Amino acid sequence: MILKKPERKVFRNIAIVGIADQRFDVEIKQGRFVSVKASQGSAGQLTELEQASPQEVHIQKASSEKMPTGKTSAEQGFIEKVLDEKTFAEKASNGAILQGTAAAREAIHEESLRFRHVDEHDPADRSRWHEEVIDGSDLWISPGFIDLHTHMAWTDFDHADQEKRDAAEVEAMQAEAIAATLRTGVTTVRDAGGLAPHTARHLVRHYRQPLRVDNASHMFGSADARGLEYLKRKADEVFASGANWIKIMATGGLGAPTEQVTDPVLSEEEFSFLVRYAHENGRRVFVHAWGGVAIDWAARCGADSIEHGMFLTSDQAGRLAEANVAFVPTASIYRIAADPQGVLALPPIIQDRAARAVAAHAQAVEYAKRAGVRIGFGTDYATPHLHGRNLQELYTLLEYGLDREAVWAAATSDAAVILGRGGELGRIAEGYLSDAVIFGADPYSMRSEEELRGGIRFVLTGTDEQELTAE
Repeated sequence: MILKKPERKVFRNIAIVGIADQRFDVEIKQGRFVSVKASQGSAGQLTELEQASPQEVHIQKASSEKMPTGKTSAEQGFIEKVLDEKTFAEKASNGAILQGTAAAREAIHEESLRFRHVDEHDPADRSRWHEEVIDGSDLWISPGFIDLHTHMAWTDFDHADQEKRDAAEVEAMQAEAIAATLRTGVTTVRDAGGLAPHTARHLVRHYRQPLRVDNASHMFGSADARGLEYLKRKADEVFASGANWIKIMATGGLGAPTEQVTDPVLSEEEFSFLVRYAHENGRRVFVHAWGGVAIDWAARCGADSIEHGMFLTSDQAGRLAEANVAFVPTASIYRIAADPQGVLALPPIIQDRAARAVAAHAQAVEYAKRAGVRIGFGTDYATPHLHGRNLQELYTLLEYGLDREAVWAAATSDAAVILGRGGELGRIAEGYLSDAVIFGADPYSMRSEEELRGGIRFVLTGTDEQELTAE
């Protein structure tokens, strides 16, 4: 269930994910947390919290025990999401859903209003979530997750395949990607290219899906290496589109030969100009860089984050930390791409390149962790097979050496800082937007993405689609 900007919602005696042995009374009004106070039963443990501002009541106050990383499937009793294993897009292609975007809109909207739960036959269970005051004694609340690197507009790994699809089919698939992302508890995304701002607004408004979307729109890469005047004109076009990020494709990726993948595709002068010009115009910059000198440029020029970075060195991690440049590893996508039996079914040469990235990625994350680089949660997911499975990235980062507090922060409070919205997103704290995920068990005890996703009772958003798409 997606609850959009409730006028008032109160949770009594609810646990905040990551704060051990303590429960809270949390009140929401008009899409913001207005009160976060220790419950009466926790009054004896309030001393530490009284010493902190409300903004510090968030996930980083957890105990040091690690989250399990096993691969068990979700146990019965957790929520199952409709259209999980067989997506809306796949059903549409099989004729199981009415044709046309109007029918697609209704199907997606209705799906967002409910989750199928084992107790849904019980009217009391169904009505519980609509009550103004909810007993939270068996619930946990987390800030909504922020995916800093996704591609909501891509329906196929090969763009040529997407161009073969009918426009209505593409739109329906994009709309389901947004809906599936919201259902998994991701309430904000930074689209890393492919989704124009006007398309994002249309999908959010028309399909009534209140996903907050930051946009890059265009990806500056080798085709844009035409000098500073050209880059200025192109950047001005991106600014005029409403995009609030500039993305620089500074190196190759899975499509590049192994021996060339870290070579820069722009000159240092062009790279530096894009970062400087974006910042002068109030935009932030993220940089696709597998490794090499482009990471040094990002640190020197003050880009806001680098993406992927699997060949990051220890020295480079130190420079990123000194320059306050964040690192978004997008680690899980490369494991998926390298899997011969995986859902992407990529050609062997691409699988080999992805496997090389996987082999290096854990070390890069370790370097960043040691250096104190801010690490953000991003999936780089595209295609219907992946949207809605975003939480796999949490468990990959755990396996790569982050502890559970750091992983949760990467997807909430630290991600909000990277977006430049650390004062209103990413925390359960007074004055913050009430983007939140409600779980039926402690997420820190859950052993897999399937179990974590299945444990979601409902998702709250602090804004609705009208507010998000207002011009």
